[in-house]
Amino acid sequence: MTSNSAAFDANRTSSNRCGVTLMNNQNGYVVAEVMGAKDGITITEFPSMIRVDGPGKIVFDYAEISEALGTTFDGSDFEEIMSTHYGRMVHLDDMTLMFANPEDAAEYIDFDLTPVQ
Repeated sequence: MTSNSAAFDANRTSSNRCGVTLMNNQNGYVVAEVMGAKDGITITEFPSMIRVDGPGKIVFDYAEISEALGTTFDGSDFEEIMSTHYGRMVHLDDMTLMFANPEDAAEYIDFDLTPVQ
């Protein structure tokens, strides 16, 4: 019996993707609708969750989401409907940013880009 280990090899290259899983409730659905109108964002709806995925950097602008909801939306609301994420997440007062690569988030997360000698 021969083994095809290539099928199980790790791919260590960047996917250049990031994303979140949201609850499939009223707020999660509206956030997904707002985000789905943006270029490059993919929305995948499941019975109990909604995936929001995109390339490079995703911006969840609270003012934009608040307008669509008809009520104030902020970071605590975002945390309430989000169950998991991949990529670097940065919460600011007026938005949440998702970065596919830590280098792109360096200014926010104190990631040192200086090469080590």
